Amino acid sequence: MKKHNFYAGPSILSEYTIKNTIEGIVNFADTGLSVLEISHRSKQFQAVMDEADALVKEILNVPEGFSVLWLGGGASLQFCMIPFNLLVKKAAYLDTGTWAHKAIKEAKLFGEVDVVASSEDANYSYIPKGYSVPADADYFHYTSNNTIYGTEILTDPDVPCPLVADMSSDIFSREIDFSKYIAVYAGAQKNLAPAGVTLVIVRDDALGKVQRAIPTMLDYRTHASKGSMFNTPPVLPIFAALQTLRYYKEQGGVKEFDRRATAKAQLLYDAIDNSRLFEAVVKDKADRSRMNVVFVLRPEYKELEKDFVDFCTERGIVGIKGHRSVGGFRASLYNALPIESVQVLVEAMRDFEYKH
Repeated sequence: MKKHNFYAGPSILSEYTIKNTIEGIVNFADTGLSVLEISHRSKQFQAVMDEADALVKEILNVPEGFSVLWLGGGASLQFCMIPFNLLVKKAAYLDTGTWAHKAIKEAKLFGEVDVVASSEDANYSYIPKGYSVPADADYFHYTSNNTIYGTEILTDPDVPCPLVADMSSDIFSREIDFSKYIAVYAGAQKNLAPAGVTLVIVRDDALGKVQRAIPTMLDYRTHASKGSMFNTPPVLPIFAALQTLRYYKEQGGVKEFDRRATAKAQLLYDAIDNSRLFEAVVKDKADRSRMNVVFVLRPEYKELEKDFVDFCTERGIVGIKGHRSVGGFRASLYNALPIESVQVLVEAMRDFEYKH
């Protein structure tokens, strides 16, 4: 039975990425060796790094003056690396979910943090609006997509200071205006590669302004100056990321995946909004995530929650159970998920509703 993978992360990868990564594990670049065992200093792997850097810049239209870094530690390590490197006196943060909240906690270790707004009062089910960001902030940090709660900021905010964004779960799904940013970071395990590498895109002239001493491994300049080769990088996730980047370019780049994201999300949200059994958690359509669609059964049908998960499992639909802090269901519609899988889910929802 074909599986329809809606897991929130680690999550679905394209068949292109999986097939070509397997080939590299067996015989990397016709060396007769696996990418798992070849030196990261070899010319063959250096070519992987060079191409991956170049494709990130090409696909996202990253201008000159930015470095592309491939680091370990996940996006969670970036919660401290960002303020360690960029927070001189004060930073502004928007609190829209679990990961934003954790980023705020880490930033407070390094300086003044102005939390300009929060949606915690409604269990993060909306994006705050009408807040003001101080012009004297070193940067304004926001989390573009909230995987747990199903909200997303789909445009680059207009604020009077530079932007920093955690784009772990929606990078490569829309265009980014890098003229507004000093840093963008993303854990790979949603829209890029297997877990184990984090993509960081940082503006070079924003570095070196803090007075504090930064440990060598936590200093962006260390990795920028060595092309992410200061220490052994996470070679397999980077190699897999390269395959995804090739796939993105082949398929038409960010504009095409932006179009697909809208189409998939619209299909599923329409089914939810027109249902008598299900309802969306995020009520404001402008705040709804295109990557993680969070929905629940209406209160009078809540006892059917497990039955619906089992119903989906019988049809090859996996990863649909919601996060424990929200409950219900979560369908993650990352770039690699085909619209056919969304159609299967929508059909299952309609059949389940008819049954009950």
